Amino acid sequence: MSTATSIRPRTRSAAAKDERHPQRWLAWAFLAPTVVGMGLFTLLPIVASLALAFFRWDIISPPTFVGFDNFAEVVQDPTVRVSFLNTIMFVIVAVALQLGVALALAIMVQEKLPAWLRVFFRSAFFFPLILSAASVSIFMRYLFNEQFGVVNWLLSFVGIPAVPWLTTPGGSAAVVILVYVWQNFGFSFLLFIGGLASIPNETYEAAALDGATGLRKHLHVTLPLLSPTTLVASVMAIINALQVFDQPYVLTRGGPGDSTRTAVMVIFESAFQRLEFGQASAIGVILTIIILAITAAQLRLSKRFVFYQ
Repeated sequence: MSTATSIRPRTRSAAAKDERHPQRWLAWAFLAPTVVGMGLFTLLPIVASLALAFFRWDIISPPTFVGFDNFAEVVQDPTVRVSFLNTIMFVIVAVALQLGVALALAIMVQEKLPAWLRVFFRSAFFFPLILSAASVSIFMRYLFNEQFGVVNWLLSFVGIPAVPWLTTPGGSAAVVILVYVWQNFGFSFLLFIGGLASIPNETYEAAALDGATGLRKHLHVTLPLLSPTTLVASVMAIINALQVFDQPYVLTRGGPGDSTRTAVMVIFESAFQRLEFGQASAIGVILTIIILAITAAQLRLSKRFVFYQ
């Protein structure tokens, strides 16, 4: 009597699982450098900075645990308070200008210009963002120089006397904001261009039938439908502006006085000029908490003011 031994065929799911197994490991192999890099250069410094905020350390001496003393000292420091106030005022003005200019130019480019010119202006407006902020600021220092700057030279043709741009509190703050907005509005511009392109033409046609044209069209159609893009642009602009450093440091060194000194400048000066790394970390922690609080408030308020199609 012969016996037939039947071999159970492998199921398709098991075979597919084995086929995906090498692909899964290949995916992890590609992700590993990024994950390790983020851990070493992002997460580890954050944890180290948070821990260092509770120590007094000047590189030379061993770290000494001081609890919340660093936080108490920086809160009572008038320079730190002024720097945070300057930063908040800078954010309010710079972000409003950045988003306003970007939105106005995006609407104009999207509606008034042909396709080939849109491509040109997208590149032209984004170009300043890829330049070194320090290099741009050095160049702008010469442009706004009171004695031989190009700006005052041009103003002299219309009878305006030389303006002390970088030696008065108001002038230096205006230059810092102007340079910052010029270099950063291109990113917001691209976001708004993408948002405008996603609005269907049928929506504008229906609004036109109801009599919404010109400014009314943008107030009642464009802005509500662009609110998700505006949320993203505003969150990123505020986070970036709260960390401003290059422009005020290179243009004015925080002066005259402390009129343009920002929070990140105080962190830099505490850490690398006075070697007070504990206090620098404490200021950094406070700034991080402020950034998280403002971002959370924006996302919370977005439930009321953001309209999704």
